[in-house]
Amino acid sequence: MLDEVVISRGRDSYGYSLDADNRWNGPVPRHSIHESGSKTVYSGTKDAYGVRLPYETAEKMRRLQRRDIMTQSNDSVDRNLASAMAELDRMCSLLNLPLSVKEQAAVIYRRALARDLIRGRSIDAFVAASIYAACRFMAVPRSFKLVVEVSKRERREVGLMYRTVLRELNMKPPVNTPFKYLSRISAELNVPREVEIRAAELIREAKDGRRMASKDPVGVAAAGLLLASEVEGCGVVQCVLSEAAGVTGVTLRNRYRDLKKALNIA
Repeated sequence: MLDEVVISRGRDSYGYSLDADNRWNGPVPRHSIHESGSKTVYSGTKDAYGVRLPYETAEKMRRLQRRDIMTQSNDSVDRNLASAMAELDRMCSLLNLPLSVKEQAAVIYRRALARDLIRGRSIDAFVAASIYAACRFMAVPRSFKLVVEVSKRERREVGLMYRTVLRELNMKPPVNTPFKYLSRISAELNVPREVEIRAAELIREAKDGRRMASKDPVGVAAAGLLLASEVEGCGVVQCVLSEAAGVTGVTLRNRYRDLKKALNIA
């Protein structure tokens, strides 16, 4: 019976923050959604059952559609965000990034847009730069090369926009380390856990000597896994390792020799 159903007409008994009073709470707002409000779409000349609308009703729907379009924001900032958030969604999906990184990238992009940094520049390049910056700040192992691969812009342009974002927004990302990439490469190669641990020990020992400080962290991580696999007797093919790490075979061999030299291994 309907009269037996208890419906609470009070306010929520919880809040999303310590200073929140007990009120009705909607969905958590997301910066990566261009327009999070609900939209009403007026289109078509038939109803839900496929019956053609009467002339008067169809005219009324057309008038409502014109008024709805007039009330929507159509300025350049709105169009910019619509394009940028669509590209952000596409790239984050291809990079398999968590929602937290996607939201951080959207915040960075919106800050750049508010500072008028994107005028006359590529929206796609700024989106790619924002995603890479978010990955750096949130310690998510996505290399710059990987971000550029899924972007629609060239490496040089994305790099320029990334430096512009850091400079103009006064952002100082943490220094990349090889340890951040070890787990990702190891998981892709499905190497034993002891090889990954041994690689981390070798890299840490080499970095203590400060001989690997200026080297590419992705290449150093791949070289550490290659050397650790030899030490542990677990053969890893160089071409497979370089492909999984996203570095060239030449880079892998150079970092491998540098690592052995830093560890005084013949």
